[in-house]
Amino acid sequence: MNKEEIKVLLESVKDNKINVEEALEKLEDLPFKDLGFAKIDNQREIRVGYPEVIYCEGKTVDQVRDIVKYMLTKDNNILGTRANEEMYNAVKEICIDAEYNKLGRTITINRKRETLTESYIAIVAAGTSDLPVVEEAFETARILGNKTIKIIDVGVAGIHRLFSRLDVIRGAKVVIVIAGMEGALASVVGGLVDKPVIAVPTSVGYGASFGGIAALLSMLNSCASGVSVVNIDNGFGAAYTASIINKL
Repeated sequence: MNKEEIKVLLESVKDNKINVEEALEKLEDLPFKDLGFAKIDNQREIRVGYPEVIYCEGKTVDQVRDIVKYMLTKDNNILGTRANEEMYNAVKEICIDAEYNKLGRTITINRKRETLTESYIAIVAAGTSDLPVVEEAFETARILGNKTIKIIDVGVAGIHRLFSRLDVIRGAKVVIVIAGMEGALASVVGGLVDKPVIAVPTSVGYGASFGGIAALLSMLNSCASGVSVVNIDNGFGAAYTASIINKL
Protein backbone atom coordinates (compact mmCIF):
# COMPACT_ATOMS: atom_id res chain seq x y z
CA MET A 1 0.00 0.00 0.00
CA ASN A 2 1.08 3.57 -0.58
CA LYS A 3 0.33 6.65 1.53
CA GLU A 4 -2.69 7.66 -0.54
CA GLU A 5 -4.24 4.20 -0.26
CA ILE A 6 -3.78 4.19 3.52
CA LYS A 7 -5.33 7.65 3.70
CA VAL A 8 -8.36 6.41 1.74
CA LEU A 9 -8.61 3.38 4.01
CA LEU A 10 -8.58 5.50 7.16
CA GLU A 11 -11.15 7.88 5.70
CA SER A 12 -13.36 4.89 4.87
CA VAL A 13 -13.25 3.81 8.52
CA LYS A 14 -13.99 7.36 9.62
CA ASP A 15 -17.00 7.55 7.28
CA ASN A 16 -18.24 4.10 8.39
CA LYS A 17 -17.85 2.68 4.89
CA ILE A 18 -15.87 -0.24 6.32
CA ASN A 19 -15.44 -1.40 9.90
CA VAL A 20 -12.24 -1.49 11.95
CA GLU A 21 -11.87 -5.26 11.57
CA GLU A 22 -11.93 -4.99 7.76
CA ALA A 23 -9.33 -2.22 7.87
CA LEU A 24 -7.08 -4.28 10.13
CA GLU A 25 -7.35 -7.18 7.72
CA LYS A 26 -6.04 -4.96 4.92
CA LEU A 27 -3.13 -3.85 7.13
CA GLU A 28 -2.25 -7.21 8.67
CA ASP A 29 0.75 -7.84 6.38
CA LEU A 30 2.52 -4.63 7.39
CA PRO A 31 5.43 -4.11 7.66
CA PHE A 32 6.37 -7.36 5.86
CA LYS A 33 5.13 -10.83 4.95
CA ASP A 34 7.36 -13.76 5.88
CA LEU A 35 7.21 -16.50 3.24
CA GLY A 36 9.92 -18.53 4.96
CA PHE A 37 12.49 -18.12 2.18
CA ALA A 38 11.73 -14.41 1.68
CA LYS A 39 10.30 -11.46 3.58
CA ILE A 40 8.18 -9.30 1.29
CA ASP A 41 8.53 -5.63 2.23
CA ASN A 42 4.94 -4.38 2.14
CA GLN A 43 5.94 -1.04 3.64
CA ARG A 44 8.44 -0.10 0.94
CA GLU A 45 6.07 1.95 -1.21
CA ILE A 46 5.04 3.93 1.88
CA ARG A 47 8.68 4.68 2.70
CA VAL A 48 10.25 5.28 -0.71
CA GLY A 49 7.40 5.66 -3.19
CA TYR A 50 7.72 2.38 -5.11
CA PRO A 51 6.87 -1.21 -4.15
CA GLU A 52 9.50 -3.93 -3.84
CA VAL A 53 11.00 -5.30 -7.06
CA ILE A 54 11.92 -8.97 -7.49
CA TYR A 55 15.54 -9.68 -8.41
CA CYS A 56 15.05 -13.13 -9.94
CA GLU A 57 18.61 -14.22 -10.66
CA GLY A 58 19.78 -16.68 -8.02
CA LYS A 59 16.23 -17.61 -7.04
CA THR A 60 14.50 -20.84 -8.03
CA VAL A 61 11.52 -20.90 -10.37
CA ASP A 62 9.28 -21.92 -7.47
CA GLN A 63 10.53 -19.06 -5.31
CA VAL A 64 9.87 -16.48 -8.02
CA ARG A 65 6.39 -17.90 -8.66
CA ASP A 66 5.50 -17.94 -4.95
CA ILE A 67 6.72 -14.37 -4.43
CA VAL A 68 4.63 -13.18 -7.38
CA LYS A 69 1.64 -15.21 -6.16
CA TYR A 70 1.71 -13.36 -2.85
CA MET A 71 2.35 -9.96 -4.44
CA LEU A 72 -0.72 -10.49 -6.63
CA THR A 73 -2.85 -10.25 -3.48
CA LYS A 74 -1.87 -6.57 -3.33
CA ASP A 75 -2.95 -3.92 -5.81
CA ASN A 76 0.53 -3.08 -7.09
CA ASN A 77 2.38 -3.30 -10.36
CA ILE A 78 4.96 -6.08 -10.28
CA LEU A 79 8.45 -6.08 -11.78
CA GLY A 80 10.90 -8.96 -11.85
CA THR A 81 14.41 -8.39 -13.22
CA ARG A 82 17.03 -10.87 -14.49
CA ALA A 83 14.32 -13.47 -15.06
CA ASN A 84 14.56 -16.43 -17.43
CA GLU A 85 11.81 -17.88 -19.61
CA GLU A 86 11.15 -20.78 -17.23
CA MET A 87 10.41 -18.27 -14.47
CA TYR A 88 8.14 -16.32 -16.78
CA ASN A 89 6.21 -19.45 -17.82
CA ALA A 90 5.63 -20.32 -14.16
CA VAL A 91 4.37 -16.79 -13.44
CA LYS A 92 2.19 -16.82 -16.56
CA GLU A 93 0.38 -19.89 -15.18
CA ILE A 94 -0.84 -17.87 -12.18
CA CYS A 95 -1.26 -14.50 -13.93
CA ILE A 96 -2.29 -14.32 -17.56
CA ASP A 97 -1.43 -10.59 -17.63
CA ALA A 98 2.28 -11.23 -17.06
CA GLU A 99 4.54 -10.02 -19.87
CA TYR A 100 8.12 -11.04 -20.62
CA ASN A 101 10.81 -8.97 -22.31
CA LYS A 102 13.17 -11.68 -23.51
CA LEU A 103 16.02 -9.32 -24.36
CA GLY A 104 15.75 -7.32 -21.13
CA ARG A 105 14.94 -10.45 -19.04
CA THR A 106 12.11 -8.71 -17.21
CA ILE A 107 8.70 -9.90 -16.07
CA THR A 108 6.09 -7.15 -15.74
CA ILE A 109 2.52 -7.22 -14.46
CA ASN A 110 0.84 -3.88 -14.97
CA ARG A 111 -2.20 -3.80 -12.70
CA LYS A 112 -2.66 -0.09 -12.01
CA ARG A 113 -2.35 1.12 -15.62
CA GLU A 114 -1.43 4.59 -14.43
CA THR A 115 -1.23 7.53 -16.83
CA LEU A 116 2.38 8.03 -17.88
CA THR A 117 4.19 11.24 -16.99
CA GLU A 118 4.07 14.17 -19.42
CA SER A 119 7.83 14.69 -19.04
CA TYR A 120 9.94 11.84 -20.31
CA ILE A 121 13.10 9.86 -19.73
CA ALA A 122 15.45 9.47 -22.69
CA ILE A 123 17.44 6.25 -22.87
CA VAL A 124 20.45 6.76 -25.13
CA ALA A 125 22.48 3.70 -26.11
CA ALA A 126 25.82 3.48 -27.87
CA GLY A 127 25.30 0.22 -29.76
CA THR A 128 22.95 -2.64 -30.55
CA SER A 129 24.97 -4.89 -28.22
CA ASP A 130 23.83 -2.70 -25.32
CA LEU A 131 20.14 -3.46 -25.96
CA PRO A 132 19.68 -6.00 -23.11
CA VAL A 133 20.52 -3.23 -20.62
CA VAL A 134 18.41 -0.74 -22.58
CA GLU A 135 15.39 -3.03 -22.39
CA GLU A 136 15.79 -3.60 -18.65
CA ALA A 137 15.92 0.17 -18.13
CA PHE A 138 12.97 0.76 -20.46
CA GLU A 139 10.70 -1.81 -18.79
CA THR A 140 11.62 -0.47 -15.35
CA ALA A 141 10.92 3.13 -16.28
CA ARG A 142 7.58 2.24 -17.89
CA ILE A 143 6.26 0.07 -15.05
CA LEU A 144 7.11 2.92 -12.66
CA GLY A 145 4.85 5.22 -14.69
CA ASN A 146 7.23 7.18 -16.91
CA LYS A 147 6.95 8.19 -20.53
CA THR A 148 10.18 6.82 -21.97
CA ILE A 149 11.92 7.24 -25.33
CA LYS A 150 14.73 5.03 -26.66
CA ILE A 151 17.51 6.44 -28.86
CA ILE A 152 19.72 3.51 -29.83
CA ASP A 153 22.93 2.87 -31.77
CA VAL A 154 24.24 6.44 -31.56
CA GLY A 155 27.73 5.74 -30.21
CA VAL A 156 30.84 7.85 -30.73
CA ALA A 157 32.09 5.78 -33.67
CA GLY A 158 29.39 7.54 -35.70
CA ILE A 159 28.78 10.67 -33.67
CA HIS A 160 26.60 12.25 -36.39
CA ARG A 161 23.89 9.73 -35.49
CA LEU A 162 23.69 11.25 -32.01
CA PHE A 163 23.42 14.81 -33.33
CA SER A 164 20.43 13.85 -35.48
CA ARG A 165 18.44 13.03 -32.30
CA LEU A 166 19.82 15.75 -30.05
CA ASP A 167 16.54 17.69 -29.92
CA VAL A 168 14.73 14.64 -28.50
CA ILE A 169 17.49 14.01 -25.97
CA ARG A 170 17.54 17.64 -24.83
CA GLY A 171 13.77 17.57 -24.37
CA ALA A 172 13.96 14.87 -21.70
CA LYS A 173 13.82 15.64 -18.00
CA VAL A 174 16.56 13.10 -17.30
CA VAL A 175 18.83 11.12 -19.64
CA ILE A 176 20.12 7.57 -19.19
CA VAL A 177 23.24 6.87 -21.27
CA ILE A 178 24.17 3.22 -21.79
CA ALA A 179 27.52 2.30 -23.31
CA GLY A 180 30.18 -0.38 -23.27
CA MET A 181 33.65 -0.45 -24.85
CA GLU A 182 35.36 2.73 -23.51
CA GLY A 183 32.08 4.31 -22.34
CA ALA A 184 32.78 7.67 -24.00
CA LEU A 185 29.16 8.39 -24.93
CA ALA A 186 28.22 9.48 -21.40
CA SER A 187 30.78 12.30 -21.43
CA VAL A 188 29.69 13.44 -24.89
CA VAL A 189 26.01 13.58 -23.93
CA GLY A 190 26.85 15.18 -20.58
CA GLY A 191 28.58 18.01 -22.42
CA LEU A 192 25.57 18.66 -24.66
CA VAL A 193 22.54 18.70 -22.33
CA ASP A 194 21.39 20.70 -19.31
CA LYS A 195 19.66 17.70 -17.70
CA PRO A 196 20.97 15.11 -15.24
CA VAL A 197 22.72 12.22 -16.99
CA ILE A 198 22.78 8.75 -15.45
CA ALA A 199 25.51 6.67 -17.06
CA VAL A 200 25.33 2.87 -17.25
CA PRO A 201 28.52 1.03 -18.20
CA THR A 202 27.89 -2.29 -19.93
CA SER A 203 29.98 -5.42 -20.10
CA VAL A 204 30.21 -5.10 -23.90
CA GLY A 205 33.73 -5.05 -25.38
CA TYR A 206 36.90 -6.98 -26.07
CA GLY A 207 39.33 -8.22 -23.42
CA ALA A 208 40.74 -4.90 -22.25
CA SER A 209 37.24 -3.69 -21.43
CA PHE A 210 37.45 -6.09 -18.44
CA GLY A 211 33.76 -6.91 -18.53
CA GLY A 212 32.66 -3.29 -18.27
CA ILE A 213 35.25 -2.02 -15.80
CA ALA A 214 36.93 0.13 -18.47
CA ALA A 215 33.62 1.84 -19.29
CA LEU A 216 32.83 2.20 -15.59
CA LEU A 217 36.13 3.96 -14.89
CA SER A 218 35.74 6.23 -17.93
CA MET A 219 32.29 7.29 -16.79
CA LEU A 220 33.43 7.83 -13.21
CA ASN A 221 36.25 10.02 -14.51
CA SER A 222 34.04 12.01 -16.88
CA CYS A 223 34.84 15.71 -17.09
CA ALA A 224 31.16 16.42 -17.85
CA SER A 225 29.91 17.63 -14.49
CA GLY A 226 26.31 16.44 -14.75
CA VAL A 227 27.12 12.74 -15.12
CA SER A 228 26.43 10.23 -12.35
CA VAL A 229 27.17 6.51 -12.70
CA VAL A 230 25.49 3.27 -11.64
CA ASN A 231 26.86 -0.25 -11.60
CA ILE A 232 27.83 -2.29 -14.67
CA ASP A 233 24.78 -3.49 -16.67
CA ASN A 234 22.46 -1.97 -14.04
CA GLY A 235 19.68 -0.71 -16.27
CA PHE A 236 17.21 -1.20 -13.43
CA GLY A 237 19.10 1.02 -11.01
CA ALA A 238 19.47 3.78 -13.59
CA ALA A 239 15.78 3.76 -14.49
CA TYR A 240 14.66 3.66 -10.86
CA THR A 241 16.72 6.77 -10.08
CA ALA A 242 15.63 8.43 -13.31
CA SER A 243 12.00 7.83 -12.34
CA ILE A 244 12.49 9.59 -9.00
CA ILE A 245 14.06 12.57 -10.79
CA ASN A 246 11.40 12.64 -13.51
CA LYS A 247 8.63 12.84 -10.90
CA LEU A 248 10.15 15.58 -8.74
